[in-house]
Amino acid sequence: MGLIARNTAALLGGAALMVMIGSAVAGAQQVTPNAQPGAQQPVGEAAKKGRVTLLQRLVIGAGVDKIAIDTPQAVTVVDQEQMDQDQPTTIGDTLRDVPGVTAIGSDRIFGEAFNIRGIGGAAAADESKIIINVDGTPKFYEQYRMGSFFSDPELYKQVEVLRGPASSTLYGSGALGGVINLTTKDAADFLVNGQNNSVRVKSAYDSNGTGILGSTIYATRLNENFEFLGMGNYRQGDDYKDGDGDTIQGSNFESWSGLAKGTYRFGDGNEQTIRLSYQRWQGSGDDQAYSQTDNFDFGTVDRKVTDQTAVFSYENPASDNPWLNLKFELSYSDTANEQTNASGIGMPDQLFDDSDYSYQTLQARLENTFEYKADDFENYLTIGTQISRQDRDAESLGGIKPGPILFHPEGTENKYGFYAQDEFVWREKLTLIPGIRYDYRDTSPGEGIASAEDTSDDAISPKLAALYKFNDSFSVFGSVAHTERFPTIDEFYSTSGPGRGTYPGGRTASLDLEKETSNNYEAGFSVAGYDLMRAGDTLQLKTTGFYNQIRNLISTNPNNRSRLPVTYYVNIAEAKIYGVEVEGSYDAEVFFTRLAYSNIKGEDEQTGAPLTTIPAQQLTMTVGGRMVDYGVEYGWRGQFAAHTDTGFTGQPTPGYGVHDIFTSWKPADGKYAGFEARFAVENIFDRQYRENLSGTDAKGRTFKLTLAKQFGW
Repeated sequence: MGLIARNTAALLGGAALMVMIGSAVAGAQQVTPNAQPGAQQPVGEAAKKGRVTLLQRLVIGAGVDKIAIDTPQAVTVVDQEQMDQDQPTTIGDTLRDVPGVTAIGSDRIFGEAFNIRGIGGAAAADESKIIINVDGTPKFYEQYRMGSFFSDPELYKQVEVLRGPASSTLYGSGALGGVINLTTKDAADFLVNGQNNSVRVKSAYDSNGTGILGSTIYATRLNENFEFLGMGNYRQGDDYKDGDGDTIQGSNFESWSGLAKGTYRFGDGNEQTIRLSYQRWQGSGDDQAYSQTDNFDFGTVDRKVTDQTAVFSYENPASDNPWLNLKFELSYSDTANEQTNASGIGMPDQLFDDSDYSYQTLQARLENTFEYKADDFENYLTIGTQISRQDRDAESLGGIKPGPILFHPEGTENKYGFYAQDEFVWREKLTLIPGIRYDYRDTSPGEGIASAEDTSDDAISPKLAALYKFNDSFSVFGSVAHTERFPTIDEFYSTSGPGRGTYPGGRTASLDLEKETSNNYEAGFSVAGYDLMRAGDTLQLKTTGFYNQIRNLISTNPNNRSRLPVTYYVNIAEAKIYGVEVEGSYDAEVFFTRLAYSNIKGEDEQTGAPLTTIPAQQLTMTVGGRMVDYGVEYGWRGQFAAHTDTGFTGQPTPGYGVHDIFTSWKPADGKYAGFEARFAVENIFDRQYRENLSGTDAKGRTFKLTLAKQFGW
């Protein structure tokens, strides 16, 4: 790391530690014995009636629980109601209203990846710059021309997107883009009005590709201590068509998924909680496009992808002890891809052999929050540790060269993280959040990698964030954060032999790679209003500007002439990414609207060339209404993107506007209570378009229908 970056890290770390120590010492002077760390609650009649806007949703992934508008970070929460309204096929479908976030390849179930603020893409190693967690379990997958996340949105009740490197403190070094947290459903979500048993059945239809969904949930409360949820889902789809009516070959799929989750509560007030969950997703398809990230004709292959996650967690908030708020988690993740029967391939290559790829990750996390309260301030100090082991396997089962796959090297990565974050709130006006994290990582190569050796390194991720509320209607916030991203196993150990292609001398392991570093600066303001035009209405608006400077960018070696061996990856550049994000919402009893706007720029500072991972300027708007007495909701959504000259293909991408309409009927009382019907038309005018970060044309006009019924006793 360069001297400037190291000095910045040291200054941030020192500032963070000074503020934490100072607030801890001040907090120790007076402690309220029975204080409870709770979320700041929405204000106004709308919240009392159970309606919350986009920015009133509770954020659980940024330290002490709080609502989004009071978090000094750009964060968006997609809740169950909005997910149901979207009728999603993939997780990417739920993120269309999140500013600064692009789901790449989400129309192909095996090609989904994410981009946050111009970081991340369909290229495999990019996903190491975004951390994805399922119930706190890190999910990671990278493979040539494959997506990075495989699951079904039916399994989840909430998705949080924390944008920017400040999330690295709690979740691990290297979150240059940010963090995506997904939370699975619980039995309590379906047990209402004193019910002990509940069954929910759901079916959905998608006209474009003739997609169908069948889902069944059973939730039970065996006694006051124990609850259990079991879920099974089946989803399938044929090849979809774009706006010109052209079939996107190899986009068909079939998938099964399920979730089993038990919750046991005990202790005083049943406040201690043990959860044990297991989820499994399995998707398969014959004659799939080999390249799931674009339309490049590599031919086809049969694929079966299996993703599994098992989580054991324990929580003890200890409401009678301000020094104890303990959380422990032990989890296991396994993502595997079996490829067979490649066809239509014009060249023999190990890439197209029958082969198995997989990642297994074992993780343990322990943290405790110490609470202090005095007359003028509150203080919450969180200290934790996170340990993980990841094994990356890849093996050719026959064909050109059985055994290890050198361009997808096997290896083991061990990480050890220690972090501290403090939240100091003075008179409910000033919030200071310093934090610092230290990570140590060692890696070992797998079989068949010549001249490779074990590597080790450490990284530091300090930050300092602040928010000041002038009153209940207006606040300002800002942050400065530094993080460092370790090279991945792929970037360290990938090799290829001599050939007649781009690298005639072959490529060797890249053991001298430096860490990528990020210095990120943010500032913004938020506006809130209540009971403005009529009793019970509420308005929130949050605007964030950011500037992210990244050094030692890792890229494949640009040397394409030498007949001598060259390293596979090199540090080549410095880059800056900057922009503005706006998200807002207005809610009244019979009317609501949401908007998300982002304008992001990125530049290679050595060449002056624009970065190819920057999304187009985009605006998403939703306007809708309610017929409250009948349980009816309806609305329109528009997605508008500007013309841009950069992107996945390297060619200009025209701007576009896409319009959707939706309606739902969800009666709360009477003989139809528990029934739910939703209908939507997406891309009403059958617009032909492509997002600039995607390698595949988007879906044409699509009709969606969902029917669900819940029974309880």
